[in-house]
Amino acid sequence: MSPPRRIAHLDMDAFYASVELLRYPDLRGQPVVIGGRSTPAPRTLADGRREYGRLRQYAGRGVVTTSTYEARALGVFSAMGMMKAAQLAPEAILLPADFQAYRHYSRLFKQAVAEIAPRIEDRGIDEIYIDLTDVPGEAAQLGRQLKAAVYEATGLSCSIAISPNKLLSKIGSELDKPDGLTILTHDDLDGRIWPLPVSKINGIGPKANEKLAGLGIVTIAQLAGADPALLQAHFGLTYARWLVEVAHGRDDRPVVTFSRPKSISRETTFDRDLHVVRDRATLSDVFRRLCEQVANDLMRKQCRGRTVGIKLRFDDFRTVTRDITLPHDTVDPTEIHAAARQCLRRVTFDGRLRLLGVRISSLVDDSSASLAGPGPARQLTLY
Repeated sequence: MSPPRRIAHLDMDAFYASVELLRYPDLRGQPVVIGGRSTPAPRTLADGRREYGRLRQYAGRGVVTTSTYEARALGVFSAMGMMKAAQLAPEAILLPADFQAYRHYSRLFKQAVAEIAPRIEDRGIDEIYIDLTDVPGEAAQLGRQLKAAVYEATGLSCSIAISPNKLLSKIGSELDKPDGLTILTHDDLDGRIWPLPVSKINGIGPKANEKLAGLGIVTIAQLAGADPALLQAHFGLTYARWLVEVAHGRDDRPVVTFSRPKSISRETTFDRDLHVVRDRATLSDVFRRLCEQVANDLMRKQCRGRTVGIKLRFDDFRTVTRDITLPHDTVDPTEIHAAARQCLRRVTFDGRLRLLGVRISSLVDDSSASLAGPGPARQLTLY
């Protein structure tokens, strides 16, 4: 007889902000916001003191990457516009994002976990699922062991939930943050899961949440008690069936230790809307760098791609996409740029540009990609 499943979800606590507090420990306990575009780094004064920027000083576009719990208490959260955040917390400390440092600490905590439980599903820079089914030890003991290993490797705290499946563990890791350890079974549905809003279920987005609210379904308990026929009438058979399953805490998805990406993309939002003629030099430089970054991502993930596409957002928020399929797979930034340039020729530029992006899809495995190099450097232009 197979042992009962034990799946953990590990979520680093305010990850980017916590990494920054390792570098700037004098900011502990203060509202700190990470993000924006061209945010200056702190200055070190002659007497050794640091001078930090304040959120009220920020001007321009950009969004909050993350914030400390103290800033969140003031209403500042990830993906919020910087100008809105500045209205809510003008005196919050503002720091630039340092993704190289975040990736370094991400590798450290994942390596520490893998030494205890190697079956890991990577869900991003700051979260993973862990299959503990065959790992010896009691659940709470394993949770404490994992948390201690992460702290020893990084100096950072994390929150872990252990349950029979990914669904409950994903919800559970948020219940006791920060530095939480939550053990859930199906017996905990009534007391800990059902009182929560339906939006806590990963997979119920804003539109579905709004639609459910219109039906008088706000909590997971109400969803669990809803008439399946009512759900099917409003959401269709497949999604309604899924809603019934997750409301009752049922989820058979395995921990997937490897998956190939379906596409790779890079994009940037400009600080100001750019004119396609007067700002051509800037646009050309950004376009070239995006193509090179996509090529580097392909090599890092050991993939090649065939379908190259672009994404443009104009000053009136219209979004335009175009793509082209090459006769062969590529990892060469020059070929990616040439294909993306063909896509640009199919766009009517009748406004200033707010966003520019490049993507590649139809990916295939290529373990030689990381050895092949990006090809000879050539001067690239926007058109």
